Amino acid sequence: MKTLVVAYDFSKNAEHALEYAMFFAQHLSATIHLVWIDNSTTNEMLDTIEEELRIEKKNYLKGLITDWAEKLPAVTIKYHLGKGKIYQEVSKTATRLKADLLFTGTHGISGYEQYWIGSNAYRITTSAPCPVVTVRCNYEVPEKLTNILLPLDSSLETRKKLPFAVKMAEIFGARIHLLKLYNSPLGVIRKRIDQFGEEAKKYMDDSDVPYILSTKEANNVATAILNYSDENKIDLITIMTEQETTTASRFLGPYAQQLINSAAMPVMSLRATYYEQDED
Repeated sequence: MKTLVVAYDFSKNAEHALEYAMFFAQHLSATIHLVWIDNSTTNEMLDTIEEELRIEKKNYLKGLITDWAEKLPAVTIKYHLGKGKIYQEVSKTATRLKADLLFTGTHGISGYEQYWIGSNAYRITTSAPCPVVTVRCNYEVPEKLTNILLPLDSSLETRKKLPFAVKMAEIFGARIHLLKLYNSPLGVIRKRIDQFGEEAKKYMDDSDVPYILSTKEANNVATAILNYSDENKIDLITIMTEQETTTASRFLGPYAQQLINSAAMPVMSLRATYYEQDED
């Protein structure tokens, strides 16, 4: 994992997402790519003003890179400018760069920013060609990543995030929390969750990563995950964001946006399509 993309819009949320991405870059020896997308639609009378604004933002990015180079000279930062729909252009840039991770800020359900990060965070998450890490601006960047939460439901997709989570745990020396979530009284559903839990446990036993396996009854899946995260000092939540149906057997996908908006800690969102491509 050597290429990290940060969606940047000059807001405090974006600055904090960059700070968190720098934390990852140090551990991964990765390059940071700042991406700003101009989504303005102006008439000819305002073209001059918009051009001046673009020049100012370009110069700001250059200054930002210089400042970080003084703080962390081992991390290389580059910038990329684009124009168009935010989430589409950010995703296109990440695809072109063959990004391994994409970072974006989010202001949560109660905050407001005049910039585009907050309102586009979930769209970026569900359209990006790589895993996306969303981080709140009031989250304190840790000195180390200690606990990674991996919720398990009964969907086939839920198991596909395990290898990626293990890789992250190995890099950071973290422990994985496997959390089986029961949100249905149906025996077939609960049995399937137990089966996936055993498969995940076996996978972890074959790795060198320490782990904990827990179970939780969940009337609301997102709430259960957030409560567990608070109780166990979770540093990073990993979830799958896309699933075809919203039945009792496939629930993490539909709750993804609620988690991204409400989690105090960063959320790493993965899509099954990443791994389907790898398997082809």
